[in-house]
Amino acid sequence: MGKMKTRKSIIKRFKFTKTGKVLRRRAFRRHLNVKKSTKRKARLSRIVKVEKNYAKKIKKVLGR
Repeated sequence: MGKMKTRKSIIKRFKFTKTGKVLRRRAFRRHLNVKKSTKRKARLSRIVKVEKNYAKKIKKVLGR
């Protein structure tokens, strides 16, 4: 049986902490920012932790 290939798109979208938590960026920050408030844009720029059930799936795909 061959090796499981790593999903490159997932590696680019998620970061992992040393304790095993999965981090992601928030959506809706790429364009159409003129009509969004400064407060909203600041909140969208923060990195957040992925929920446990999704984190488990992400780790499984990456073979962690």
